[in-house]
Amino acid sequence: MPLLPIDIPALLLATGYLGLFCMVFAESGLFFGFFLPGDSLLFTAGLLAANGTFNIAALLIVLPIAAMLGDSVGYWFGSWVGPHIFIKDNSLFFDRRHALRAKEFYEKYGPRAIILARFVPMVRTFVPIVAGVGSMKYATFVTYNVIGGLLWGTLLPSLGYFLGRAFPSTQHYLTLIIALIIVISFLPIAREWWLQRKK
Repeated sequence: MPLLPIDIPALLLATGYLGLFCMVFAESGLFFGFFLPGDSLLFTAGLLAANGTFNIAALLIVLPIAAMLGDSVGYWFGSWVGPHIFIKDNSLFFDRRHALRAKEFYEKYGPRAIILARFVPMVRTFVPIVAGVGSMKYATFVTYNVIGGLLWGTLLPSLGYFLGRAFPSTQHYLTLIIALIIVISFLPIAREWWLQRKK
């Protein structure tokens, strides 16, 4: 979900494949990329491919690669920085108990969490970092990173592409569709918040 208003079609038209690659890469595993509207970017790119602005085959190659590389960088950043910052007791953010909890979490939910987090805004930015901090085995991480990256990087642009081909007028309702994507994307977070609130 974007924290700033962004004209996504104009942004994609101005930056092209390189800009799209960089934004997906940043949102997938860099701290400062959490505000980028990843789901909306992928869907809109597919929709623009339906009218010939982008090549759908190129998108289905570029987007998963950007997502997987971004996650890998996030993992290695977490793996490298975790032992250096999670060394204090009674620290609000960097208490080493957080790292231990992260490790326990990924030992229990790791593979499923990596794939599902792909479809949850903001969460997908931090999941690979926490996986690195939690010392998940890289072989395990990269396997599910590839699965999640391929699913996310192909399903959303394909949805936009086929919807745009079937209903060309879809582009006139892009703002409404993007808002709907954002709402749907945040349903898992809302559900988790509600369950925790009930407890």
